[in-house]
Parts: sequence; structure tokens; C-alpha cells
Amino acid sequence: MRAVVVGGGIGGLVTALALRRVGVEVRVFEQAAVVGTAGAGIQLAPNATRILASLGLLGSVRQVAVAPTSFEFRRWDDGRLLSATPLGPAVLSAYGAPYLHVHRGDLVALLAGAVPVEAGARCVDVSPDGEVVLADGRRERADLVVGADGIHSVVRRSILGAADARFTGHVAYRGLIPADRVAGLPVARTATVRMGPGRHCVHYFVSSGRLLNVVCVVEESRWTRESWTDVGDPLEVRAAFAGWDPVVSALAGALSAPLKWALFDREPIPRWSKDAVTLLGDACHPMLPYGAQGAAQAIEDAFVLAACVADSSDVPAALARYEALRHDRTARVQDLSRGNATRFHLPDGPAQQARDTAIASTNGLSADLDWLYGFDPLTGRA
Repeated sequence: MRAVVVGGGIGGLVTALALRRVGVEVRVFEQAAVVGTAGAGIQLAPNATRILASLGLLGSVRQVAVAPTSFEFRRWDDGRLLSATPLGPAVLSAYGAPYLHVHRGDLVALLAGAVPVEAGARCVDVSPDGEVVLADGRRERADLVVGADGIHSVVRRSILGAADARFTGHVAYRGLIPADRVAGLPVARTATVRMGPGRHCVHYFVSSGRLLNVVCVVEESRWTRESWTDVGDPLEVRAAFAGWDPVVSALAGALSAPLKWALFDREPIPRWSKDAVTLLGDACHPMLPYGAQGAAQAIEDAFVLAACVADSSDVPAALARYEALRHDRTARVQDLSRGNATRFHLPDGPAQQARDTAIASTNGLSADLDWLYGFDPLTGRA
């Protein structure tokens, strides 16, 4: 079997590696001239790292990652700790795999070193029978085409028609701060979410602890560009978080050239595939980053897709099984992430107090996380 993967991001590269392991000949086309330089920090929960381990990649990922000790929620104005969920040895014992933080560029570089990628190869059209048309005029035919080309997927448009993604009204300012510049601040190796009215701030270390990844999210209706390379005004970030806990103010002040990124998502769709073509990751179930599961769900997709293809030489039947195993799971995670967009930004008052009480009641690893972190993507059960 021959496959073409459109998109050389995390989902596309893990798909290529997983397909190669089951004997599929794979080509990866990436439209960017250089693979893997864009992006900032991502979180890899045990449901993702367990799959990376099965693909023989976890050891290499650990070398460029950070293993956080806990996941914290804190209040916006005084930094008061609302809850701390232990990670580290606790999550490894509970789910058989670690929780890691990694720079997206580090992870993509590692994956791209394990599978050939043709950069600068932009897909402009795909036909359901498996023909891929590139911008330079080439036409490539495959038994299987996987669209892992993001929320504005060309592959999705080709097989399902055009449909705009939904702008959520949230805009993220993000950047990486050298660890020595925050050495005097009380920021530990944790995943920390600081919640406040109409905005929140997330920070955690990546790149073996050399860099602190900072994401500051605000509600804004005017900026609708979804780009990983647009530079925002640092004064806007400082003004948006004026009056917050001094740690947040210091982090906002340290973002000298923050990237500004409008956040989009989509409602779950009933089908992802047509004949020999299917979708994966953000191309079919884009989600807000508020569940820290975007990359993890793409990795799960890749693992399940390869298993379904290995079990059947009938590509449409394999893709039907892939969708059946993935649809409800990814829709639930999309819903969780969208719900957090509201929960994280509640104004101070009764609803916020109830949220904080509920968060405090889950102060520790609990069975509530089993469906997310302990999930077996091939059986659909935790």
C-alpha cells in the first residue's frame, strides 16, 4: 500500500511513522519551506506519551522535554493556589506513561529526523480516488491520502467542501523566555493556569528547562488572523494583565516580541473520509488549547489509523472503522476544551466561587481523569 500524508506537523509525522511500522510506503508533503521551526510549547499527557513509547520515540522525546511535577490552578490577583494535581511519578504509576512538556519545534525536528519529509510541497487539491495535486503541477496518486494539514485544511475542503472555521473571540499572546530571565520568580516546573475575569495565563518550562513557555489569552473581537508568526505589541499584553499577580505582570513584561494568534475551532462533523481520503488532527477536529489535548488527539488519531489500515486492505472499510473509533472521543475532548474557555474566564462572583470550590475538590489525581489519560484508543475504553 502507498500513502500520501499532506502536512508535516506532529499529527502528519506520527501518522507517517505509524503507517511505516505496519508496512505502508509513505510520502509526506509539507507546504512550509522549512519543517518544524514554528510554534512554542505543547503538553503531552500520558494518552500521547504512551503511544510515542509504543512507536519507540519516547526516549528521544524525554531528552528534549520537561517532566512537570504538578498541574496547578491559581487565582489571578494574588496567585493563590486553588488546586495542584500531582504529575511526575504519580501519573506514571497511574497511567504507565509520563506527562511531558516539549517545544513543538523540538518534537517536530525529532519526528522529521525519523521519516523523510518533502518541504515546500504545497497541496492544492485532492480527489477522492487518491490523486494529490501539488502547486508545482505534480500529480501524485496513492492508495490512501491523509489530510493532516491543519484547521484550514485543503484536503478537507477538497473532499467535504469549503466551510469557515469559527473564531472564538479569544486571542493568545505567546512567547518563550530564557530560564535565566525568570530565575528570580516563583515559577516551578509545573503546568500553571492563572485564571481571571476575561483572560488567563499559562506557563511551563520546555526544551529541557532552558525556556519558559508563556501564553496569555484575552477576549478580543477585532484580531482574527490565525498565524503562528504575527508579532503582537508587548504593551498590549502588559496592559491586559495590569493589576494581576506580580508574577503574571513580570512574565507579561518579559515578552518582548510576543506572537499574536487568534483562536479558532469547529463543531464536530459527522464524517471525515471519502473513498481513499481521510482527515486527521486539526483538519477534522480542531480544538481550543484549553484542554492541552490538541497534539495528543492527533497522535491518538495516527495510532488508530495505522492499526485500522494494518487490519484491512480495504481502505474505505479501514477509514470507516477509524472514524467510528475516533469521532465520539475527539468530540468529547473538543467540548471539554470549549467549556474551559468559559470556565477559565469567569468574572469574580458566585459562578467563579463555585468553580474554585469544584477545582479544590479535585486536588489530586482522581478517577475523573481516567477517561482522558487512561484511554485505550483501539477499544474505546479507559
